Amino acid sequence: MKKNIVFLLFIGLIQVTVGQEIIELAHEKTTQIEWQGGEKAYFSELWQNDVVTNVSSPTMQVFRPEKPNGTSVVVAPGGALYALSITSEGTAVAEWLNTKGITAFVLKYRLVPTGKDGVQEITDDVNNNPAIVGEKVAPVLPYSIADGLAAIAYIRENAAALKIDANKIGFMGFSAGGAVTMGVAYHYTKVNRPDFLVPVYPWTTVMPIQEVPKDAPPMFVICASDDPLELAPGSIELYSSWLEADKPVALQMYAKGGHGFGMKKQGLPSDMWIQRFYEWAIALELTTE
Repeated sequence: MKKNIVFLLFIGLIQVTVGQEIIELAHEKTTQIEWQGGEKAYFSELWQNDVVTNVSSPTMQVFRPEKPNGTSVVVAPGGALYALSITSEGTAVAEWLNTKGITAFVLKYRLVPTGKDGVQEITDDVNNNPAIVGEKVAPVLPYSIADGLAAIAYIRENAAALKIDANKIGFMGFSAGGAVTMGVAYHYTKVNRPDFLVPVYPWTTVMPIQEVPKDAPPMFVICASDDPLELAPGSIELYSSWLEADKPVALQMYAKGGHGFGMKKQGLPSDMWIQRFYEWAIALELTTE
C-alpha cells in the first residue's frame, strides 16, 4: 500500500512539472562567467520568499489566462541579480495578470553565479564589502538584458501560436528586474522592441538613466518615496527623461511601501500598484477590460 501511495505521489509531481509550460530562450554563451552546481530553487528565510538562484540558462514560464485578450507581459523578478524573488515578483504577478485576460511570461534571466544560498551571499556581500556587489553584477547584467530582449523576440515571433497580439507585448521588472527593464528600453531593435514598459522600483544605480530612444514605448514607473535603497530619485529621473522626450509616461510614487513590496500585502496604498498599472494600460489601449 505504501509503495502505491509513493508511486501516485511521484506521478503527481511529474504531472505538475510537465504541466508547467517552460520555454528555453536562445542565448549567447559566454566564457567570461562560469556557473557551477546548476540552478537552485528554495524558500529563503532571510527574504521570507521563494527564490531562484544561480541561473545560467534563461527560460520563461508561460501563464495563460482562460480568456486571453491579446495583451502579454514579460515579468522579470528582482533580487539584486543574485536571486529572483520568484513568487512575490513573478508567479503571483502573472496569476493576477491572468485574471485580467493578460498572458504572462515569468522570466528567469541569468544571474551572478552563487553557491548553496545566493540570498545569504548577497546579504554577506552587502554587510562586509558593498562595493563587491557592483563588481559582481556589472559583467552579468548585459547578459540579463540580452535574455529580456530574447524573451520579447520569441513572443513576437510566436505570437499567433501563443494567442497574443504581436503589438501588445509589455515588459515589467522589479528592482534588478527593473534594471533589466531599463536595459531592454535602451537596447531594443525592431524585432525585440517592447510595446510598453513597467519598471517597478527599478535599480537605477546599476542602470543609469540614458538617452531616450526616438521611438520609445509608453512607460509606467512605480516606486515608494521611502524606498530604503533610495531608488525614488532615480525613478523620478527616469520618468522625467520620458516626459522631456515627449513620450507617453506615468509615475506612481507612494509615500510608503519600502522596497521589494511586489505582491505582498502591507495594508498600504502600494498594495494596489498592479491595479493602477492595469488602469493605465486600459487608458492607453494597451489592454482591454
